Amino acid sequence: MSESVALLPPLSLDEWRAQGQYFNFNGQCIFYCCAGERSKPALLLVHGFPTASWDWRHIWSALAQDYFVIAADMLGFGFSAKPVKGDYRISVQADLQQALLKHLQVGKHHILAHDYGVTVTQELLARELSATTGILSTTLLNGGLFPETHKPVLLQKLLISPLGFLVARQISEKSFQRTLSRICAKPLTREDQQGFWRLINENNGLDVFHKLIRYMRERSEFRSRWVAALQASEHALCLINGLEDPISGAHMVARYREVVAKEPIIELPGVGHYPQVEAPELVLQAFQSFIANVNSA
Repeated sequence: MSESVALLPPLSLDEWRAQGQYFNFNGQCIFYCCAGERSKPALLLVHGFPTASWDWRHIWSALAQDYFVIAADMLGFGFSAKPVKGDYRISVQADLQQALLKHLQVGKHHILAHDYGVTVTQELLARELSATTGILSTTLLNGGLFPETHKPVLLQKLLISPLGFLVARQISEKSFQRTLSRICAKPLTREDQQGFWRLINENNGLDVFHKLIRYMRERSEFRSRWVAALQASEHALCLINGLEDPISGAHMVARYREVVAKEPIIELPGVGHYPQVEAPELVLQAFQSFIANVNSA
């Protein structure tokens, strides 16, 4: 993990939006981006809470050299629709990912997921156990795989409370940046910070913020299904984790070793909750190494 990987300059948020497209999902406009040649292996990138697909910008161009990369802003996130009465269950977000793959006529694919996207991916893996959906391999970054080890920050606790809708209205850019600074071990650039805040506010996003956070309850409700999906999956599985993450860091890795016990487990010391933003070279190197081993197996 000592050898660095050269990365191309990341796309600005405006550039990201300009290259994107929309598709219809249950009557809602969903924003997505694609890059790379369609003849190459497909790679689905699934973002976390509370940001969007732009999270992947630091490794996007490098991945596109070897893959047909696909990333959507899920319902309620980023540039996608954020209906006040929308259905934001994890199962719906998994439906969205499958609908996007169908829209693009993509069959077999790899998955790289982060945070909230890890939970969506667990649902996709659970579906794969009963019906082939085309998953070739799965790589997970800092997600709440087990509700018993997930340690939400204060803002998350307040949002999921009965007064969550009022809390969401009081969130300011300054308070949001404070939360980011607590969960990231490496300082984010001003561009990343401002872009994240803009994505949250796009399409009046704070109006549905308290509804998106309900996935934390679902993790407990569907723990058996989603943990069993990791244990029983026959596909290659990799965990890449920023150990300094107070939400799902070293303590989650320890539980993963107890409950899932699948290799490889790639630990990133000095990295927090957003590895693909804080240490993109290390994440890219770890992912490429994992896939190289999968392909040679």
